[in-house]
Amino acid sequence: MNRTLAAFLLVAVLSGLLAALSIALTLKGYAFGNLGLSRLDGIANAATFVPLAALYAFTGVLMMILPLRAAGFVHANGATPVYSAALVLFATIVGVQAARFGFGNRAALWVLVDWQFVFAAGIVAAHLAMNELRRNVLLRTLFFVVFVAATLACLYWTFRL
Repeated sequence: MNRTLAAFLLVAVLSGLLAALSIALTLKGYAFGNLGLSRLDGIANAATFVPLAALYAFTGVLMMILPLRAAGFVHANGATPVYSAALVLFATIVGVQAARFGFGNRAALWVLVDWQFVFAAGIVAAHLAMNELRRNVLLRTLFFVVFVAATLACLYWTFRL
């Protein structure tokens, strides 16, 4: 949990500083400030987390049914990179919006209210609980079904509200 929070905060601060530099350059009249800010904006949005959640749920399915050694391989080489990507993308979004808020855009924080960020929180929560899920046979069976349902829902449901 401490590593997760520290990584999130570091990436949020770094992306916030880069966004603040881009906003400051734009305010000074340099056109390449907009280019930097648009690149930071283009990295992620809330809809990016739906396919990442599908990938993570599929690795969760594999970790629930595979033997210990193979599940460890999937965890280390599949689930952890997807978890890290989701964490970095969400921290980037938070950092950029915090920089915009700091430069006077009071509506910038409303971007963080998007309901699709639930997928990012789901990835982080599943990753932090994965060791406990692997230990208990009942939980492993239950979460096998949950991960299969989540994989199929993230791939084939539109999630339009």
